[in-house]
Amino acid sequence: MANHTVRVAIIGAGIGGLAAAIALTRIAGVQVTVFEQARHIAEVGAGFGVAPNGQRVLDRLGLLDETKLAGAVMEGPDLYRNADSRIIAEGAYSDSSGRYHTLGMHRADFVDMLTRQLPSGTVHTGHRLTSIRASDTSVRLEFENGTDAEFDAVVGADGIHSVVRESITQPSNPVYSGSIAYRGVLDASLLPKDWPMKIQIWMGKDKHFMCYPLRHRTLFNYVGFVSSDKPLKESWSAAGDVDELAAEFAGDGWDPRLREFIGRIDKTFWWGLYDREPLRNWTRGRVTLLGDAAHPMLPHAGQGVNQALEDSVTLAMFVGEVRNSNDIVTAFKRYTSARMQRTAIVQANSRRSGSQRDSQAEFEDLRRRDAEMRAGRDFRRSFIFDYDAAAVAQKYLTRSY
Repeated sequence: MANHTVRVAIIGAGIGGLAAAIALTRIAGVQVTVFEQARHIAEVGAGFGVAPNGQRVLDRLGLLDETKLAGAVMEGPDLYRNADSRIIAEGAYSDSSGRYHTLGMHRADFVDMLTRQLPSGTVHTGHRLTSIRASDTSVRLEFENGTDAEFDAVVGADGIHSVVRESITQPSNPVYSGSIAYRGVLDASLLPKDWPMKIQIWMGKDKHFMCYPLRHRTLFNYVGFVSSDKPLKESWSAAGDVDELAAEFAGDGWDPRLREFIGRIDKTFWWGLYDREPLRNWTRGRVTLLGDAAHPMLPHAGQGVNQALEDSVTLAMFVGEVRNSNDIVTAFKRYTSARMQRTAIVQANSRRSGSQRDSQAEFEDLRRRDAEMRAGRDFRRSFIFDYDAAAVAQKYLTRSY
């Protein structure tokens, strides 16, 4: 375990930042302070899947049981459907061992659970970072509210618009996917009693719709992905129009049960879907990146949060080898080396999965789309779900540099 006098600042109190704070505290034993620009820690009313690879990290941190209590276990494999409801393929929802099964999780529930794991006073809200100045011996942070502080190291977990990233590498423009996501939650009691408690995805040309249970199966998360130029004209996100969402999936070509689901929705929001090209470097001296700040990815592989969890445990294991603050530079370099290739592959897979589900590019040939989806189940299980970030980090630690 690292020297407990090493001081690490984390910028951003989203899921990645909070998970990193817990990992650095429990595994590395360093002093952690988290700075969040918002006045209150909160997440929008939407869900995500805690995949087996993410659960393996939570298990390592002693958080899996509490996560399961807050989430919703899927009752079976994902179902990929054609627009008219015909089942095309079943997706992987567990790892090869069968020990970890995908959970549906409300973001607000997960953030609340993570926040409660940290000692009082760890998270400082209302701190918008304006300046980061690194020297050979420390990093000085300045905030919009007039405060400043000095640390031995800084971790940027401040998302796709990361301020910390600009101190490491030349800025690059976000890449718009051409699609937006209508998102929200629906009371499960509004659905037929036989509604499947699993991930279901309906796929059509240039659009697809997904839903799955959250919060003890009392809520359903939904996401409707549609091609749009809204973000280029308006903003990154905004309150959505339920009628517009319904119109996208209207008509006899779409499953009547899906149309029934959408007809129960009374509120929605839309987000433009962006990512960035993989970075060549995440680390500069005593400053490094984590999660969306390092590798923002489209949601189609369901791996944004899970990759941030993998980052967190990997980072903590390398920092755990630090004996004094001067070792931070080497620890950060090793962390970057261990993570960059995997996240770049997952980013690319996320883009490709979006094209598959929207029947675009080479997947306009539906026979090819369907065949690759069936074959993709094994890739998802072996490459993504079976991955053990802590075990990989441990192998890196045994190497000589």
